[in-house]
Amino acid sequence: MGKNMYLLLLSIIYLAFISLGLPDSLLGSAWPTVHVEMNVPMHYMGIISIIISACTILSSLFAERFTAKFHTKRVTAVSVLLTALALFGFSISNEFYQLCLFAIPYGLGAGAIDASLNNYVALHYNSRHMSWLHCFWGVGTIISPYIMSYALTKSGWESGYRIVSYIQIAIFVVLLSAFPLWKINKEKSVAEQAKPLGINGAVKIKGVPYLLVGFMAYCAAESTAVLWASSYLEELLSLTKDEAAALGALFFIGITSGRFLSGFVSERMGDSRMIKIGFSIAIIGTLLVAIPHQISVVVGFIIIGLGCAPIYPSIIHSTPKHFGEENSGAIIGVQMAAAYVGSMLMPPLFGVIADYTDLRVMPIFLGFFFILMITMLQKTEKACNVTR
Repeated sequence: MGKNMYLLLLSIIYLAFISLGLPDSLLGSAWPTVHVEMNVPMHYMGIISIIISACTILSSLFAERFTAKFHTKRVTAVSVLLTALALFGFSISNEFYQLCLFAIPYGLGAGAIDASLNNYVALHYNSRHMSWLHCFWGVGTIISPYIMSYALTKSGWESGYRIVSYIQIAIFVVLLSAFPLWKINKEKSVAEQAKPLGINGAVKIKGVPYLLVGFMAYCAAESTAVLWASSYLEELLSLTKDEAAALGALFFIGITSGRFLSGFVSERMGDSRMIKIGFSIAIIGTLLVAIPHQISVVVGFIIIGLGCAPIYPSIIHSTPKHFGEENSGAIIGVQMAAAYVGSMLMPPLFGVIADYTDLRVMPIFLGFFFILMITMLQKTEKACNVTR
């Protein structure tokens, strides 16, 4: 009975991470239609994206306090409900300012659930489940563009947002009904009994600043590859927009399948080794992307995705071990904030650099951040070995 409850709760957590991934690729899929209908410039998508990211950073920073007061199960359920309401709000919007308003609860919900669930799994489950957790996020990002594509052919972009909001509401109901399952893992763990550390307390711990820079660097590389792959393929290989978009999406397949496969070996290999293996694979992929040949570039983006696959979950999973369970909630919250800073700022920075140079500098840009990441993470490990 206990084992069945354990597995059922794990399934619920996986479902919650699908809900986290579902909205992430909706805006990009819908925006070519939305900006025309609302008569706003194409680049206004960046405004919505920045609002979402800023609110996500804010809720990530306070996730430790929310979780300590309300428990992970309530933070997760309320966060899913917030995103469901925000997505429904998108579906009834007919002015750009309305999208900006509904982007606020969207971001607040995403940050809280991301930090809270990542910390919970890092504390209560082994590394394979952390890999599979993020694999299910990838499943959500893969599903939603198909929902939007179906909606665009049948009715309109509003319908796509409405369908995903209904899915989120259904997931919210499932999460509510599953509240008793959370008792399978002791509610009063060391982490949950500890006094909240806070942002300042987390940053002052030796090794944490290195960790934050390393995590930000990883997310800078990943998000740049995600957002600029299609443009790079289009310019470098003279592909059509449709061909470049289809091939650029292979990065998501690489990272999602890589996280599924990582789950089978991560427990045996250990977090540190998985990060180093992922880094090595990502660098190989980056070198292949630099070769101006279609097969090389396409295979290179898939390999970058495979390399990225174990890095994010392994960094998160190693946090309680490096810094103590009592500190992990605060540190993972700040990590999530650093992650979103990297994802929010670095792709636009690359766009500016590419405007002044050429899109062909992308492999150099990616390589720089991958090397910065591994350097900072190695410094983190050395600092932890000294203090713990």
